[in-house]
Amino acid sequence: MSLTLAACATTTREPPPPPPRAVAPPSEIPVEHAPTPTQVMIDSATAMIGQPYRFGGAAPGGFDCSGLVFYAAANAGVRMPRTAAEQLRFGSPVKRAELHAGDLVFMHLSSKELHVAIALDPQLFVHAPSSGGRVRVDSLLAQPYASGFIAARRVVPIDIPH
Repeated sequence: MSLTLAACATTTREPPPPPPRAVAPPSEIPVEHAPTPTQVMIDSATAMIGQPYRFGGAAPGGFDCSGLVFYAAANAGVRMPRTAAEQLRFGSPVKRAELHAGDLVFMHLSSKELHVAIALDPQLFVHAPSSGGRVRVDSLLAQPYASGFIAARRVVPIDIPH
């Protein structure tokens, strides 16, 4: 056995090839496979699920509702106002029946004058709910969100497959 070990120790070998990269740098991603701004916005927001609510928060570690929208939009390259009231005037109005992923959803809730979230589809949205809460996904079909809906805005053009 000592001869076998000695042989392994004295044998010269080529170094192993580097492990493959999990994700190619943006400059190497073919345009047709690059994530869309809508997908980046949604991915940025959903990656924060579980982060605590923090009044005035707009970064990992704590978010308020408009801070989560501001953070996710910035990651997608969208320059967005910071407050929910300003965000309500940003982008284009969208009918509730025409919600798409990435649209902003505005609600009046008993605990807040104005609340904003990011639609994941026509029913689900991600948001930073309130003090003591955490970033999470909820449904527009559930109360208090169903009756609290007041508006929706499109801030990123709809991604149309080519």
